[in-house]
Amino acid sequence: MLDLGNEMVFKTLLPKKLLVTCAFTSGQFTVDDASDYQVFRESVEYLDLSEPRKVELILNCVAAKRFHKPVQPKSWFFDIQNTETVPHVGDIIQLKNRMNAGRFIVLEVGEYASLCASIELEAFTLAPGKELTYGQAIKVMHDRMEYVNLGSQPVALVG
Repeated sequence: MLDLGNEMVFKTLLPKKLLVTCAFTSGQFTVDDASDYQVFRESVEYLDLSEPRKVELILNCVAAKRFHKPVQPKSWFFDIQNTETVPHVGDIIQLKNRMNAGRFIVLEVGEYASLCASIELEAFTLAPGKELTYGQAIKVMHDRMEYVNLGSQPVALVG
C-alpha cells in the first residue's frame, strides 16, 4: 500500500503473491515515487481514458515498480516482432499474439526484458482461459515489443 497523505491510502491491483514483503506495511509516498508518478503521468496523458482511470493506472504503475517481486519473463505468450526495441520507463508499447494485440506501459527496464502493465480496459487474452486485466503487470523480452505512436504530442520549438 502507498500512503498518499491526508488519510488516503492506495491499494494496488497486484495479487499478494507478486508483492515483496514491505508492500504489506504502509509505505510513505517517496520522492522516487513522485518522480515515477510524473513519468507515468506524462506517458498516459494522450490515452483515451477518463481522468480517474488514468490516476488509477499511474498509481498502479508506481506501486508495481516499487513492490512487484522479481519475476522471469513470460514472453511465450507473445509474438516476436521485427523491431529492435530498447524501451525506457514510461514507454507505451504494443504486444501481440495470435488472439489479440494490446498496449502496455513499461514499468521497469532490464537488459533483455522489461516489466510492463496492460493499459487496455478490455482484458488481453494470453492463452485460452488466461487473461491480463487493466493494470496487471507481466515481464516480457524486448524482442516481443513494438513502439506505439500515440499521435500528435506538443513540441516546443526553441531558437
